[in-house]
Amino acid sequence: MLLDLPVLEKGTFYFIKDGESDIIMEDKTKRGLEIKETSIDEKLNVKADKGMIHDMDGIGHWVPIRWYFSKNEYNLPQVVIHAEAMEKKYTELRELTCPDDD
Repeated sequence: MLLDLPVLEKGTFYFIKDGESDIIMEDKTKRGLEIKETSIDEKLNVKADKGMIHDMDGIGHWVPIRWYFSKNEYNLPQVVIHAEAMEKKYTELRELTCPDDD
């Protein structure tokens, strides 16, 4: 089960877990979202679990929940690069939508 896998790295918005044959990057902001399909993520070109979120107009959008980076093709530092890019995107979004009132 994914919850029991050892955590290799973690950030504010991600976990990287050690799977049997994959390094698994999980988006913490999508935790609890129901997995509707597993397919290739178009951006990272790896297998991903995806869920559906709906915008204010009721339009559904597929979003990746976790990505599976094959250990035959990726090592931990390569996955961390993707995780840190996601971390940066979410941090910038949070600062834009929830600025600190100093």
